[in-house]
Amino acid sequence: MPTKIRLARHGRKNYAFYHIVVADSRAPRDGRFTERIGSYNPNNDPATIDLDFERALHWVLNGAQPTDTVRSILSKEGVLLKKHLVNGVKKGAFDEAEADKRFEAWVADKQKSNEAYKTSVSEKAEAANKERMEIESKVNEARLADINAKKAALAAEAEAEAEKAKAEAEAEAATEETEAGEAEATEENAE
Repeated sequence: MPTKIRLARHGRKNYAFYHIVVADSRAPRDGRFTERIGSYNPNNDPATIDLDFERALHWVLNGAQPTDTVRSILSKEGVLLKKHLVNGVKKGAFDEAEADKRFEAWVADKQKSNEAYKTSVSEKAEAANKERMEIESKVNEARLADINAKKAALAAEAEAEAEKAKAEAEAEAATEETEAGEAEATEENAE
């Protein structure tokens, strides 16, 4: 029975995630499988990979053939490197301690690169947020200046109307005084 390590699709339309399964190559893609050894979610940045390292190594050492995508995932997780080191120990190229030392060095380097990538992604997101906030503050300042200009124009207009009303009231009072003075003058003249 030719055994494959491949992806089984799950999730909804346009938002797929995958189970990493060991299955007979003749079985349907999302159908019967021998063992589920992990999951892969490409929707996150960076993609989330949850893999049972020991079981994946077991299947690779026993001849299961990974598909191209799964081969890439196994390579990123170090399963193929571990297989290479185990085969080197079997052939006598180096001992078990040297293989473990090489693998630990690779894992440490991989963790550093992952942390560097995550920090660069977070820094980019932070810079984008800062830039967005600066643009938004400039827009808000422009809106506030426009609102203040409109308020000043309305206040000046209201002040002008108040002065006009005051001038009209003074003019009315002056005309009433002159009319009252003329009325007294005509009364005195009439006497």
